[in-house]
This record gives sequence, C-alpha cells and structure tokens, in this order.
Amino acid sequence: MIANLKTWFDGRSLREKRLLLGMAALAVLTLLWGGIIRPVTDALSSTRERYAGAVVRLGSTQARVRTVQELQQSKPPALTGPLDAIVRSRADAAGFPLASANALANDRVQIAINSARPAALLGWIADLEGAGILVDSMNVTNNGDKTVAVQLTLKARGR
Repeated sequence: MIANLKTWFDGRSLREKRLLLGMAALAVLTLLWGGIIRPVTDALSSTRERYAGAVVRLGSTQARVRTVQELQQSKPPALTGPLDAIVRSRADAAGFPLASANALANDRVQIAINSARPAALLGWIADLEGAGILVDSMNVTNNGDKTVAVQLTLKARGR
C-alpha cells in the first residue's frame, strides 16, 4: 500500500508534489486545530466559567452560613409570662385588633386578625420573630380592599 502510494507520488511533477505536500500540511493543521486545539480551548473556557460560578455560589453560601450562625448566637431574652398574653399585648401595641387568641398545647397560641395591611403585618411578624416568637403556621386571605385576613399559630423559640 505504502509502496503503491510512493510510486504514485514519484510519478507526479514537481509542482503537483508541492501542491500535494501543501494540501497534506493544511489537512494536518486543520485536524490538529479541529481535533485538539479547539476542544481543549472550549473545555478550558467552560471550566473557567464553572469555576467562577462555583466561587460565587461558595461566597453566597458562606455569607448565608455566617448569617445563620449570627442568628443562632443572638438569642432573644426569655419570654416573661404566658405566650398568648404577650402576643395579645404586642398586637394591641402594633394596632392589630385580634379577632381571637386561643392558647394551644405545647406553648403555642392561635390568633386571627380580620383586617391588616400586608406590609405592616409582615413587619409585626418580623418583630415577633426578633423577640423569640416564631410563626408555626400562617394562613392569609385577601380581603379585596388592599387588606388581608390572617390566621397564625405562633410558638416561642426553643419550645
């Protein structure tokens, strides 16, 4: 096979030999570029992008972990008195008239508010959580007049 190819090549004129060698060199360069250089370059680029994304996710996760650790270390003062009385007084202070407030088992209290502005309600709930009173469950219903009705089950942190 190789002997036949050499015989064929030797039978070509000098100009044809140069053209064939140039064509072979270009074919080798094209195969090297398309088969090795381009895939390696694409892989490196993809790896750099994945690495950058991983670094961003790591930083975000570390920030969240620090936030959680800070929250775990900053414990609110212990509640003084029954939970339902504390929630009732905080609701009155915030201007939310309670439709009902029932003490439940396991130091929980269930409350209902018939009408509240959503932003003010969420701010009040955040204040409760800052004081160590957590939302166990929440059901919010739109009243249709830019207010909501809410039923909350609250519990003290750590109980």
